[in-house]
Formats: sequence, C-alpha cells, structure tokens
Amino acid sequence: MIKISASVLSSKNIKQSIEELDNLNIDYIHLDVMDGKYVNNISFNSEEIDEILKSNKPIDVHLMVIDIDRYVDYFISKKVESISIHYELLNSVLINKIKQNNINVGVAINPDMPIEIIFDILDKIDKVLIMSVTPGFGGQKFIPETLNKIEKLKQEIKSKNLNVLISVDGGINNNSSI
Repeated sequence: MIKISASVLSSKNIKQSIEELDNLNIDYIHLDVMDGKYVNNISFNSEEIDEILKSNKPIDVHLMVIDIDRYVDYFISKKVESISIHYELLNSVLINKIKQNNINVGVAINPDMPIEIIFDILDKIDKVLIMSVTPGFGGQKFIPETLNKIEKLKQEIKSKNLNVLISVDGGINNNSSI
C-alpha cells in the first residue's frame, strides 16, 4: 500500500498551501521541523507551524532538532499522527512517551548511515523514515542508493513479520522511480 505525504517545506504561502493540500487526495501533511542546530536551516516559525497544524489531514512530523524533548512534548500536546526522530537522537524513553500518547513513532535515518543500524529497534517503532537527501535543505535530487536501503529494510520487516511503515523523504517528484 502506498500513502502520500505532502511537504510544505518550500511553500511561499503556508495558509494557501494547506488549503490546497486539504482538498487533494493525499494521506498526510509532512512537517519538517528544523532548529538551525541539528541541521543548518530553520524551517518554520511557531506561527507557521500553528497554521500547518490547522490542516484537516493527519500531520506527520519529522524532527531535525537538538532540543528533542521540548519539541516532542509540544507535538504530543497537538495530537499529531506521527513523530519521527533521527536515530542518533532517539531513545527508549522518547519511544515510550510518544507511544503512550497514542502517536506513531518513527526513526529517521540519514543517507550516510547503514540501514542495518536500526534493525534492533524495528519491533519498538511504527515507521522508518529513510532520508533520500541530506537533511536540512529542500530541492535536492533523490539519492538512487536509497532504493537498496528500502529493499533491505522491506526484507527485514517481512522476515520479522512486523507492521512497520517505510517512508522516504526528499527529492521525490514525478521523475523519481520508487
């Protein structure tokens, strides 16, 4: 099953973009949150995030931030659909906190990391967010090696008989061959 999660990262008018996306046949709004510390860029200010959270679509949050606890608490309070945290910042306390609030938890993995690094936590999470570009910058081209990671991950999930969603983030457009 394929689900579509649309990003508003490059939107010039958040309110208008959300209104348009709310009327499309997509499954989620993907909200990239960057603090300028984990990655160099800052994505949205608090007013823009509040505008995005008004969407009638479920919100899929991808945190690229250092002060992870503060952001997790904020998005838990907003009852988003899912929160994905980069592997090096994720821990069992955060996983449990997110799950206890009936929010799906995801682990994001950067392009330079081997996919096998997350195999031991697959049974604790709901989603793997495979970065198909370097995090922090919009407009990049899809990294073709991502396809190998997707295949390895799919095989591992199947071999363990798990129900873990595979999500891919970055450089995906009408010309991507996923």
